[in-house]
Amino acid sequence: MAKPTNFCGRTRREFIWQSGAGFAGAALAGMMGPNLARGDDDTGASKLANPLAPKEPHFPGKAKAVIFLYMYGGPSHIDTFDYKPNMVGMDGKTIQVKTFGRGGHRNEGRIVEPKWKFHQYGQCGKWVSDLFPNLANHVDDLAFIHSMTADSPIHGSAMLQMNTGKIQSGSPCLGAWVNYGLGTVNENLPGFVVMLDHSGGPISGPKNWATGYMPATYQGTVVRSEGSPILDLRRPLDMSDETQRDLIDTLQYYNHQHLSANANHSDLAARIASYELAYRMQSTAPEAVDIEDESEETHRLYGLDRQTTRYFGRQCLMARRLVERGVRFIQIYSGGAHNDSNWDAHGDLVANHTLHAGATDLPIAGLLKDLKQRGLLESTLIVWGGEFGRQPTAEYAEGTGRDHNAYGFTMWMAGGGIKGGVSVGTTDELGAAAVENRFHVKHIHGTILHQMGLDPNRLSYFYNGLDQKLVGVEGVEPIHQLIG
Repeated sequence: MAKPTNFCGRTRREFIWQSGAGFAGAALAGMMGPNLARGDDDTGASKLANPLAPKEPHFPGKAKAVIFLYMYGGPSHIDTFDYKPNMVGMDGKTIQVKTFGRGGHRNEGRIVEPKWKFHQYGQCGKWVSDLFPNLANHVDDLAFIHSMTADSPIHGSAMLQMNTGKIQSGSPCLGAWVNYGLGTVNENLPGFVVMLDHSGGPISGPKNWATGYMPATYQGTVVRSEGSPILDLRRPLDMSDETQRDLIDTLQYYNHQHLSANANHSDLAARIASYELAYRMQSTAPEAVDIEDESEETHRLYGLDRQTTRYFGRQCLMARRLVERGVRFIQIYSGGAHNDSNWDAHGDLVANHTLHAGATDLPIAGLLKDLKQRGLLESTLIVWGGEFGRQPTAEYAEGTGRDHNAYGFTMWMAGGGIKGGVSVGTTDELGAAAVENRFHVKHIHGTILHQMGLDPNRLSYFYNGLDQKLVGVEGVEPIHQLIG
């Protein structure tokens, strides 16, 4: 058989099919019978699969859910968990050190020694600063990575990389990949939930929880801790349940009738699934995030009885309730907007970190304790960190503010099959750069996917002629030193 003529990279058959935007194919499908046009099988049953239906993992994962505690702005590792005793007494000394932040490349700087004292905790003897007196009591459940690196010292691109694996926009975020790879076990709630700080969203906004080239079905749903949990979820007052159900049925019928014989069903199924999920969430979501039926003891555990910790505490408690109800991926942002509304301590380091650590320390400790006592920590992976760390030197001629540091910073994980009481990797004696067992953002992503039962080097989505992956084409190994 002769090879079809090629028209600008397309075969003759493709050219004829696409020249009418698919209308010719739709008409042909209609003549061949309604079942073909609707995508039904011979029995009349629909073949339009729900894209969020539960899927088998690549292998049994130790984690069933992820809670990513995102410290937006870049917490200072040398003032929190990366103990640098040699810096004590060096305050104000100018030294030779290579740094790269929003102030550009520099070869020297004025030392700002750690502003909080460190003490040892737990059986592992982990050094933790006085910024986290409550979290310090849980170090035997935590695994610290002190040698993290990223590709950008600028918030926007660094956040995109931490969330999507790329410094450019347009790629699916980590939560979307988990949603895509595993589906959801609760059809009445989103598989991926995002909670923002009371001061606002982070730089780059929804790009951080979007799906990029994937269907929007997998994107994060923003849930509020106060008021209506999900904006625009309630139907108009004059719309009954029957009317709303009729609208969804009409949408299904309309799309079925206009589906061409060779069309890909995924986008259509995604749109229908989104409408149906919104319909079901109207009754399910309010109950899932209603913390009023929790005991007073639980409220105190999360710090809901204190003004400084109440907001983040509500979010952490809501996260536990969502995990109990089968939500796969939850991301909670500490800090929003710009400057000192987040962890971006360019000016007064002490005031900035005292504020944000004070708002999060007790709630995070409460979350860990609550999950553990309910038997949920072993199946829930907790991730803590920001887009980068901070430099050991001052950014300005005066003051304690530190610039961004993507050369070396700290993150930690807990639960979900992660070994507790361990620390991997090191930075140099000043915390300026990772020097031992250097890990990249993609290693964090690879570890999270691995603990969820997904091979980071197999999980892919075909787009633009390539099998796209969260961890990139070169592949990655999870951080084996952390895995129990």
